[in-house]
Amino acid sequence: MARLNTFPVSVAVKGKRIVIVGGDDEALAKARLAAKTSAEIVVFAPQFEADFSGLEVQLNRRAVEAEDFANAALAFIADHGPDGARARTLARAAGVPVNEVDVPENCDFFTPALVERAPLSIAISTEGDAPVLARLVRARIEAMLSPRLGAVARLAGAMRETATRLLPHGAARRRYYEELVTAPGIEDALAEGRGGEVAKALLARHAAAGAGGGVVWLIGAGPGAEDLLTLRALRLLQEADVIVHDQLVPVAVIEMGRRDAARISVGKAKGHHSFSQAQINTLIVRLAREGKRVARLKSGDPMVFGRAGEEIAALRAAGIGYEVVPGVTAALAAAADTASPVTLRKVSPGMVLATAHGADNTELVHWAALARAGMTLGLYMGKSIAAGVARDLLAQGLGARMPVGIVVNAGRADRVLYAGTLGALARDEIAFVDGPAVILIGEAVAAGDWASAGTMVAETARVA
Repeated sequence: MARLNTFPVSVAVKGKRIVIVGGDDEALAKARLAAKTSAEIVVFAPQFEADFSGLEVQLNRRAVEAEDFANAALAFIADHGPDGARARTLARAAGVPVNEVDVPENCDFFTPALVERAPLSIAISTEGDAPVLARLVRARIEAMLSPRLGAVARLAGAMRETATRLLPHGAARRRYYEELVTAPGIEDALAEGRGGEVAKALLARHAAAGAGGGVVWLIGAGPGAEDLLTLRALRLLQEADVIVHDQLVPVAVIEMGRRDAARISVGKAKGHHSFSQAQINTLIVRLAREGKRVARLKSGDPMVFGRAGEEIAALRAAGIGYEVVPGVTAALAAAADTASPVTLRKVSPGMVLATAHGADNTELVHWAALARAGMTLGLYMGKSIAAGVARDLLAQGLGARMPVGIVVNAGRADRVLYAGTLGALARDEIAFVDGPAVILIGEAVAAGDWASAGTMVAETARVA
């Protein structure tokens, strides 16, 4: 995973100065940005080619000197000649971070594209690599955010002292602020002069409720791609105090949670369970009883082979509130990856989801009968026993030419496809790549797009 070469921070400039060296359009652009702050803006250049009129800046028609960097928070250098090099040396000698415009290797910090709703600010930076991209992202965010958001932020700040006194518990205080800044009509109330009244009434209600009871959200993380997470799942991850996640949930999805939320891995991998299901049940009940909001994050959909039924039973028995948030289950991700219509008019009237592990003879008889009737089978957790299941289905009368498609890591960029027939699968010649697999069996599978799939023979085992 690529890592940032800079650490994004907001620099305090109140009561300080920002020094700009240069008198051209590059210097003017930095002056316009700096003028959005409360800092004293001082610009130095032997002559000024750009028009700085209308900006609250101090123009100095001379070279910058060492004493000019006293009490400076930042320095921008738009002069790329000897005067600029001298200014860079003086600034660093004074301990002032330097940004030399369009010279990333000479920069101690980078200037982000800024979305400003004071006191709210959003900075978009590409570390100097793609400023045009940063500006385009900024334009999209500007279009999304109300111009009144700054007023909402100021209201929240105005309530801080009272909220801290009435809601000493940090979690309760956070819930108050979350409801305040997202309350329907809060911007209109501010425009009408009723913002303080609404904020105080809401605070009184939260204070009366106290810390409040905990809740558990059983959230489907989908097959692994971050952009297949639902909007509801993302919202609740941002509200959760604790994220209890399975082994198959990618780090990128877990990191969509609130930054200060606790993360607890209860991962289950084949042949190794770090937590038993009983321990997981006990854990989420205990956390909720402590008043925490718990995101129980599961791969795929929590209600499809996610053991959610057992966790819900434990929560009900303990009197804990819960909510189920659906996710994209692996079989449907596999169907989407291959454009396979698992239900198809006059071919397949439905789909059966089942786990291949532990299937007994009765289940195999039913599966074979359903497949013969046109149903599509979506078998989970069967990669290691795929050939054996295929042989058993053949023994139950399913035809050797029945279409079969297998997707490993469905819904992810590293997915791998295999295609063939039930008879080919029964030969046990596939060298599967690592990762969870879904086996699709049925006549409708042939209607999918398996052109990039490997065939089910040893010499052409897979195609990514």
